[in-house]
Amino acid sequence: MDWRDWEVFCQVVEHGGFSAAARSLGHPKSSLSAAVQRLEGHLGMRLIERTTRHLRLTDAGETIYRRVKPLFTSLHDTRREALAMSSAVTGILRIKSPYEFGAHHAGPVACELMARYPDLSIRIDVEHEIVNPVAEHYDIVFAMLEQPLPSAGIVIRRVFTLERGLFAAPALLDQFGEPNSLADLSRLPLLAGPSDKGWAITPPGGKTEHLAVDKARLVSSNAHIRLQAALAGHGVLRVTASFARAAVKAGSLRRVLPDHVCEPLSVHALLPARQFVPAKVRRFLDALEVHAHGPAALESEPLPG
Repeated sequence: MDWRDWEVFCQVVEHGGFSAAARSLGHPKSSLSAAVQRLEGHLGMRLIERTTRHLRLTDAGETIYRRVKPLFTSLHDTRREALAMSSAVTGILRIKSPYEFGAHHAGPVACELMARYPDLSIRIDVEHEIVNPVAEHYDIVFAMLEQPLPSAGIVIRRVFTLERGLFAAPALLDQFGEPNSLADLSRLPLLAGPSDKGWAITPPGGKTEHLAVDKARLVSSNAHIRLQAALAGHGVLRVTASFARAAVKAGSLRRVLPDHVCEPLSVHALLPARQFVPAKVRRFLDALEVHAHGPAALESEPLPG
């Protein structure tokens, strides 16, 4: 009997289908289907009723899932804690990150750590949606906060804040004129994210105001898409300064209202709540701190373990 087939069955149920489980595990859908069929053959009973659109557990499947799933969860937790007690940086580090942060921060740090630790492999899934690292089996989930965080069973650690600014293509500014105030800026087309509720901007010597973005010319959760639209002259982009740095240096974008302060972007690391934090996670977050702020950055609060 292959216990891996039992875990595959649990993963299929947890993800609501074979396709979603295959994407999460990085295995072909056919191999997951074969694993469940082997398990059903071994037990001599049907566990899942399959249709073209839906997956439904049989009564036996429901009972087995409820009893077996906690065992695999405990087994994985025990393995991770055992690995965390070692100082060796090995194994697979699974990370989920929004595109903007992944491309300009998590990606470079991953390359640096792989060069430093040859036995370390890293998987970075780039998606905007915030997920629970325990439920989705991630070591780190990076959340760029402007929406609620899950709180059950996880550790939430603020990694750092990133400076943000307003940027636009010279052609757009030639067309509409250089804005000198938020009132001027409100007359220009904007490029926003779907979770933007209004851009918090503080004029020099003034109080913070919120610029409405509900009529943005383009809305996308992908910062690169918004950047491309800004480069094409379709609107004003609010983004981290690091993300726009190359375009500004090339003269493709100019900073708008440089004397106004945008609300910085808070980056949080969501970690599975357990007593020991693996060395690979600690090394990654330490390297990320140096990457974002440089060697002179103040040390953040230490992680347990």
